[in-house]
Amino acid sequence: MGQAPRLRKPPVDREAALLGRPMPDDRVRALIVTLVLTAIGALVRLQNLDVPTDKGTPVFDEKHYVPQAWQMLRNGGYEDNHGYELIVHPPLAKQLIAVGEWIFGYNAWGWRFSAAVAGALIVLLTVRIARRLTRSTLLGAVAGVLVICDGVLHLQSRSGMLDIFLALFVLAAFGCVLLDRDQVRERLALAVREGWIEESPYGPRLGFRWWRFGAGVSLGLATAVKWSGAYWVIAFALLTLAFDVTARRTAGVRRPWLGVLRQDVPPVAWSIGVISVLTYLGGWWAWFASETATDRHYVEIQDIGEGPFGFVPDALRSLVLYTTNVLDFHNNLATPDGDPHPWESKPWTWPMGLRPMLYHYESGEHVTGCGESECVSATMLIGTPAMWWLALPVLAWGLWRAVFRTDWRYAAVLVGYLAGLLPWFVNLDRQMYYFYATPLAPFLALGLTLVLGQILGSARNGYERRGTGLLVLSLYIGLVVANFAWLWPVLNGEPITHDRWQAELWLPSWR
Repeated sequence: MGQAPRLRKPPVDREAALLGRPMPDDRVRALIVTLVLTAIGALVRLQNLDVPTDKGTPVFDEKHYVPQAWQMLRNGGYEDNHGYELIVHPPLAKQLIAVGEWIFGYNAWGWRFSAAVAGALIVLLTVRIARRLTRSTLLGAVAGVLVICDGVLHLQSRSGMLDIFLALFVLAAFGCVLLDRDQVRERLALAVREGWIEESPYGPRLGFRWWRFGAGVSLGLATAVKWSGAYWVIAFALLTLAFDVTARRTAGVRRPWLGVLRQDVPPVAWSIGVISVLTYLGGWWAWFASETATDRHYVEIQDIGEGPFGFVPDALRSLVLYTTNVLDFHNNLATPDGDPHPWESKPWTWPMGLRPMLYHYESGEHVTGCGESECVSATMLIGTPAMWWLALPVLAWGLWRAVFRTDWRYAAVLVGYLAGLLPWFVNLDRQMYYFYATPLAPFLALGLTLVLGQILGSARNGYERRGTGLLVLSLYIGLVVANFAWLWPVLNGEPITHDRWQAELWLPSWR
């Protein structure tokens, strides 16, 4: 009795598997969509940029960074005023704030203009990144609308603070990592097509990878804004190595893990590690060039012996010791017993924005314009609830897709989001505030966009399914826009009635 012939699996088209879905060919339309949304984002952020102020002076933490930026402008890029005591952040963001002050002078437009530009650039980057993740210009536009309508990104783009610049450079690095992934797969697909992919069990060398180099530069700039940028240096280095492993395996490389260890780890150490460090040090150019910058001659003044690191130049040793002192300050910035900051929050509240941050508040007869005798002018950092209250379900769905469906898009977004959240759980005793979550906002928008893309479906799903998905997507975007419009007065410090102010505070933890 004969046996049924075994069914053979069809040969894997490794080239097609590497390349995946092509990018849409509507380049002109995509460019127009990107520019229009970026322009809208810029207009929204620039509208009444000089409101509010504290009687013409900066509000909230602007009071720290705005005068430091002004001194940098007058000094040539560095701070030397010991009245600031310990200067607790690197210089780059303050130098960028100083650019606006150079253009407009020492006023609200001056100290907020650069942040508004950074906010508009975040819109541009998000549209392009979402389009690359989803291979859809429509979904790229959806992501752009979400970041325009997010309260956290909106207010941080209208404040002379640091975190919007951190978010910008982290997002730029993420975009570079995604472009590098696609470029690597194109190179491996070429090797498969030409038949030399198996010449080595470790796979081919992939040549110089400019996009990964760009990621290293962007991460160095992020760290030169705030030292928390280093979290993404580690996260994105691991992410790009994970991309390399999967790409080599898909290409049919016999030993993909050893191939990555031999062929990719050293270049990653250079492009992401060394380049980010060198870029970070470049952010201190004015400090190195000066003679009077804060702690510029720390080694000489403190008469610190050479020791085993005597070969290191004094300026670099001074910077390392200065940085060590500042990091020690941050680690020990604990909440005094019985006297917490009224708007302090912990990282488990950030994904849903359960504890916003009040930046400015005025009320009384001198506040006018609401139609009543006494008005309220308040500015509060609030993540748009229609977005932020979905963060935990989106994270859970993204984790499921990444683990059980090996969906690299969700995995990449999760890495970007969690790199900005999980490290804050290490030292819960220190003071923390909701604006630390600013870099999470673009990744939340990207995660929401991926989910909306699945709800929308593809043309293959049929007209009725696609139409229903489009209806759900449209209703959700309308909800986000309406929610943002409702929050507009408290995101911009516009005068409102006391009743409207109370109506804006949806949760007890918002008070």
